[in-house]
Amino acid sequence: MGQSWCFVGLLLAYASGKKLWDVPVSQTQPQSTGKLHWEPQCQYQLRHLQDSARISALLPPQLEGHWISTGCEVRPGPEFLTRSYQFYSNRLFKAYQFYYWDPSCRNPSHSLVIKGKLRLRQASWITRGATEADYHLHKVGIVFHSQRAMQEISARINQTSGGGCGGFFPPGRSWAPGVLYEVLSAKEGRDCTTALGFAMHELSLVRVEKHHEPLLQTQPSSSRTVEELYLGDIHTKWSERLHYRPTGYQCPLQSAVHHVQPCPACGIIYRSDEHHPPILPAKAELPMQLSGRWVSAHCEVRPAVLFLTRYFIFHGTNRTWEGYYYHYSDPLCKQPTFTIYASGHYTKGVPSSIVRGGTELAFKVTCARVTAMDQVTVTMLNSSEPGTCGETGFWNAGLEQDITLTNGCLALGIKLPHTEYELFKMEQDMKDRSLLFIGERPTDGSSPDRPEKRPTSYQTPLIQCAGPTGVYSKHISPSYLGKEDNNGSEALKPLPLAFLLSLMAMQFLRWD
Repeated sequence: MGQSWCFVGLLLAYASGKKLWDVPVSQTQPQSTGKLHWEPQCQYQLRHLQDSARISALLPPQLEGHWISTGCEVRPGPEFLTRSYQFYSNRLFKAYQFYYWDPSCRNPSHSLVIKGKLRLRQASWITRGATEADYHLHKVGIVFHSQRAMQEISARINQTSGGGCGGFFPPGRSWAPGVLYEVLSAKEGRDCTTALGFAMHELSLVRVEKHHEPLLQTQPSSSRTVEELYLGDIHTKWSERLHYRPTGYQCPLQSAVHHVQPCPACGIIYRSDEHHPPILPAKAELPMQLSGRWVSAHCEVRPAVLFLTRYFIFHGTNRTWEGYYYHYSDPLCKQPTFTIYASGHYTKGVPSSIVRGGTELAFKVTCARVTAMDQVTVTMLNSSEPGTCGETGFWNAGLEQDITLTNGCLALGIKLPHTEYELFKMEQDMKDRSLLFIGERPTDGSSPDRPEKRPTSYQTPLIQCAGPTGVYSKHISPSYLGKEDNNGSEALKPLPLAFLLSLMAMQFLRWD
């Protein structure tokens, strides 16, 4: 998602015992933005995503410290929550999960306090760049923040059979503010968390990244360190989340010391506990105005070994859209495998009755083109059944083929025409950038091709890089062909195990 960075500033920040919202910014390093004067913002952002020199992945990951959400998170269900996790040098951890009734995280329902132990293992052979871990839960406690929350959750727990959970909460018990009820105890052998859909399998997949955030206000050539903790993804199907072992990530937590600024939610979440859940600042709801161009903020990781970046163009006047999906075999998005261009039209959005704050749309894909970017993909596509994926035998690296006439590409799991039922949301971050959240893809690799499969949570947001009135040159794909060979020309250099990774990715390909 590397080079080594100087840790002096990091050590000084920890030694001070203070947080960035209390003290001036720590030592910075000069760093050029690298943007060419003539370069459109969208193309600069796409190119900038491949600048892996600004990202350092810590292996093994250094977990010790305090990690927090930077805003209200949405999990499948939907569930609205914020998280605050503390990892200690003796491998113990204490985690808070604060749950809410609303998508703004202002009306708390209940809080969980989770204690246990975590042991890092080896680098993951499935999700490249991640580290596998084992965890053991010692105890889990719950605090209710309203009578309604206690009644609804206790009813679910009382219906759970086995483990002494039936009758755990006597009927008619009144809500008592601040009372902590133990729902899991390893010492007593009791676990009543099943009814909550609770599991901490997210701790079984770990990645820590460090990068530098430019200081644009007064020091354009300076930057501050940002550290992010990526934990395993949550299965989109409720019945599977208790057993699922992650192969992708949730939205990252950020270091309480080194986080993106400004961050009004960070200090609030950091100072909270199970008795005092964070109440986040109110945010205005933005109307759904898709027109314009949107691009990934960083290299994205999906379940089943998918690394990609996305670039969308929405034409609001006739509700048509175009999308570029750049797929890679590595978590830094440096080793391309194939690119998909798709286009079609979309319906007028209506407010979601399931996910408050979301907008429901239907997208139809009518045209698609594919560009194979490495020899492994070229070989696979040339071996496909004739008439199922463009012109079999004519695939070459870097050469685009139209797959519309073959009704898609069977080898890549693409069927045309195709309709998907989507969930969108727009927000504005603290830097006044417009963000577009698109529905999270089903974990099982299927497509939301029916209304009942519409997402109830979101992927990592896209950033608006141009409005509807911008005028740009023709879209230029980033340079994908790798490093120069001995003759000075660019050469394809696939990574070891690229064949295995690519085949696994093909089996689980989905539209975004």
